[in-house]
Amino acid sequence: MTVALDLDLQIAVEDPDLPSAAQFELWVAAALEGRRARAALSIRLVEPAESQALNRDYRSIDRPTNVLSFPFEPPPGIDPADPVNDLIGDLVICSQLVQQEAREQGKTPESHWAHLVVHGVLHLIGYHHDTPEHAAEMESLETEILVGLGFPPPYEDQESMEDHDCDRNAAIDLERLTTVTTLAGVNPSGNGGAAPEGALP
Repeated sequence: MTVALDLDLQIAVEDPDLPSAAQFELWVAAALEGRRARAALSIRLVEPAESQALNRDYRSIDRPTNVLSFPFEPPPGIDPADPVNDLIGDLVICSQLVQQEAREQGKTPESHWAHLVVHGVLHLIGYHHDTPEHAAEMESLETEILVGLGFPPPYEDQESMEDHDCDRNAAIDLERLTTVTTLAGVNPSGNGGAAPEGALP
């Protein structure tokens, strides 16, 4: 099944080594394959300061993080045929941390970028790593997707997600959701967010 994808890529960082838009689209589509027929989302690439501000404001964790996922939930009463139902949310990725973690973990930057995108998109469509069972399910799915893309298993020679100090969900008032740029026309650095989910350990 081919995914009909509408990706809004926002680059708010000076980094000559970022993946291409085509790569981001490929990784997002792979994460959604067989799980969504249509999807619209934004991916915003940011500096550590913006990542830290969002992490602090919406998750009460005062440090930058590699990826934040802001899932979108349509308001009640929306017509099932309304295009707003294609929206799945926003990802905010800190490019400096991606590069740093890739070096520390002995991975290529491309493989780590792909992993973070896949991890974040799975959060947007309802996957979690808040229990050992959920973490094992999500880890297995990420491995399947990334191996299918030609990358090595992402958790090889590393502890699984449930063995890390994983970031947990932060409850956010859904009425404050304004970060979905394809819907509200504002940047994720604005004043809203829906239940942002955590960083890949």
